[in-house]
Amino acid sequence: MSREKVYKEIKEMFGLVPSMFKEVPDSTLELEWQLFKKVQFDNGAIPNKYRELIGLAVSSVTKCKYCIFFHTEIAKLMGATKEEIEDALHYAKSSVGWSAYISGHQFDFDTFKKEIKDACEYVKKK
Repeated sequence: MSREKVYKEIKEMFGLVPSMFKEVPDSTLELEWQLFKKVQFDNGAIPNKYRELIGLAVSSVTKCKYCIFFHTEIAKLMGATKEEIEDALHYAKSSVGWSAYISGHQFDFDTFKKEIKDACEYVKKK
């Protein structure tokens, strides 16, 4: 597909062609656009709102301001509330904190896995 056709599709979806697509080389533009549409907007096993909240959490951990802004805005567009956005960010913070703590202590990974599996089995039986 030509750049013009890809731009036409993008403009039909967004009302404009974001600059990030203008920098993609001709040789990969169609592929990048198809992948972007599939990942960002196709309905998958995880509903779009929750995928965007996951994207926001991951972006917050990687500290990408572009991704944080994108995923926040799209999550809101998909119906995410302020409380859901806050919860996703809190979960990301908690995950990073625990990761730093248990990694820093260098807990035995096999013991950790066994404890988690045992705890899950216990909870299932309750």
